[in-house]
Amino acid sequence: MASCSCYSVNFAAATLNPNKPLTSPSNQLLPASRFSKSRAAPSLLIVGSREKAEPLRVMISGAPASGKGTQCELITKKYDLVHVAAGDLLRAEVASGTENGKRAKEFMEKGQLVPNEIVVMMVKERLSQQDSQEKGWLLDGYPRSESQATALKKFGFAPDIFILLEVKLRLLTHNSNVEAVLSMYSDITVRIDGSLPKQEVFSQIDSILTELLEKKEAALGSLAA
Repeated sequence: MASCSCYSVNFAAATLNPNKPLTSPSNQLLPASRFSKSRAAPSLLIVGSREKAEPLRVMISGAPASGKGTQCELITKKYDLVHVAAGDLLRAEVASGTENGKRAKEFMEKGQLVPNEIVVMMVKERLSQQDSQEKGWLLDGYPRSESQATALKKFGFAPDIFILLEVKLRLLTHNSNVEAVLSMYSDITVRIDGSLPKQEVFSQIDSILTELLEKKEAALGSLAA
């Protein structure tokens, strides 16, 4: 961001005597025409700031025992993304007593599931916060249904990539739950075997995210050229 130094000037009031010619004492401002070229007023120096490429926006989903939690930690640490998990967010909102939290608590106390529209609003508001907008975000285990994915799209939240961690033994059960979501992101979905050692899984994810960042930087460079 360009920085600007502001200057204030105190103008001394001149007392005019109709019987005495107007003088310009040393403590008063001289008319602009009396300034010599060597004493020209300083010009404002504007310092430009380098534009940044858009941050990463990542969604990740995985079956139980896929190592999703571990991969979220590794991704967040490496890329400094804002980690948003719907379950954690829901508990935090209820504990903080926010408007959404109060609405959610009413259903939870009755043993009922919190309606989609409440959770979607929580996620929307979290992704809209300044840190998420500036640093990018990692949306963990959400959306879980087509309606949730549609709502996020309506609010303008679209991921750069959808990472699906698969585990063969649990593949059928998990895929039956997320198949509709995958159809929304089929062109950006990357499937990774979550049963591999965690560093091997992360190596694949890291390579994909690094390539994405490079493309964003290249796109910014082409616009600036």
